[in-house]
Amino acid sequence: MLRIEQVGKQFQNGFIALEEINLEVAQGEIVSLVGTSGCGKSTLLRIIAGLSLASVGAVYVDDELVTQPHSNVDLIFQEPRLMPWLTVRENVQFGLANVSPLEKNRRTQFILERVGLAQFAEALPRQLSGGMAQRVAIARALVTQPSILLLDEPFSALDAFIRMKLQDHLLDIWADDRPTLLLVTHDIEEALVLSDRVIVLRGTPGRIYQEFAIDLPRPRKRTDAHFQQWKERILNSLDLSLEQRLAVEA
Repeated sequence: MLRIEQVGKQFQNGFIALEEINLEVAQGEIVSLVGTSGCGKSTLLRIIAGLSLASVGAVYVDDELVTQPHSNVDLIFQEPRLMPWLTVRENVQFGLANVSPLEKNRRTQFILERVGLAQFAEALPRQLSGGMAQRVAIARALVTQPSILLLDEPFSALDAFIRMKLQDHLLDIWADDRPTLLLVTHDIEEALVLSDRVIVLRGTPGRIYQEFAIDLPRPRKRTDAHFQQWKERILNSLDLSLEQRLAVEA
């Protein structure tokens, strides 16, 4: 269980990024955060990951207060951030320092097969395509078996076809152990394909503006009429949040 209570963030220069964020995410749930640029989505992920401290409020993982990086929480960035001097296998194993060699090899082989990269285990990152590199990043995060996985626009740098394939691939992998996924994205279709709930953040500082519980069965067809209706509802919410922000600023 992830619990966020009254979280706000003010930087040293006085800029207030977030204000009064309250959110609970159940174990195994997939939730997407969408919103206009500058509303604090990525800042919130960094606070949840323990990479940044909230100015006010608190974040709890299974009732444990988060004040630093947590062993049950992992974060995937927009860029794969692989270590170029290590092989695919070594990159995936990097977070398994406290695991026995036998278990380390077992877990690594399993996750590489699950992401379809077992045949590239000894390759270096420069020998991989962008989509393959991001699959290594997903494998590296999942091999530690986190209960919560945070994703900060993980597919935005990829072309549309590869992005859709990786979205579906992520769902297949998620189905194995069902970790909690919290995703930041600008792609409304991506949020709808993946999520049980979509949270719209608005304004500067960012606040939760609206929440949508997505009742579409999986797998979800992007061309389905109900899918398109949900997309329109969320886009309308984003438009309204932008209009309200501009009205306040005026």
